[in-house]
Amino acid sequence: MARRLLLVSAMAVAIAGPAFSEMAPSAVAYVEGAVEGSLSGAPGNPEEGVKVMTTAALGNCVACHQVNAIPNVQFPGTIAPPLDGVADRWSEAQLRGIVANAKMTFEDSFMPAFYKTEGFIRPGAAYTGKAPEGDLPPILTAQQVEDVVAFLMTLKE
Repeated sequence: MARRLLLVSAMAVAIAGPAFSEMAPSAVAYVEGAVEGSLSGAPGNPEEGVKVMTTAALGNCVACHQVNAIPNVQFPGTIAPPLDGVADRWSEAQLRGIVANAKMTFEDSFMPAFYKTEGFIRPGAAYTGKAPEGDLPPILTAQQVEDVVAFLMTLKE
């Protein structure tokens, strides 16, 4: 009976697949701006990356960047570099680092840090002028960063 239980348990673990663990924003290691490993432990989904890049409440990358691969953007941005061919200019690790916190690569960048929770000037809560307690949540989740990177990796010349 114990052997059967052990076999059933092993099969359940095998069927469930590998466990993914999300890296906390404060634990991200930048090497010359690049982040080697996945922040979420799961592969990114390029289709979800497009949603993040074009949704105002999420990344809204197209507010600053032009992306010809996303033709139906009503008001494409022109204040940041175009993203066409970005996968030919940067590695996946470099793109992950830029999306997570562009200032780690480009010190004077005005691009927001999408995966950061500490070290900023604290905004006031509503109209009180009092900063909220504790860490702020990141703008994007680890998986959303991976999704954006997966889409960016499709943008080749």
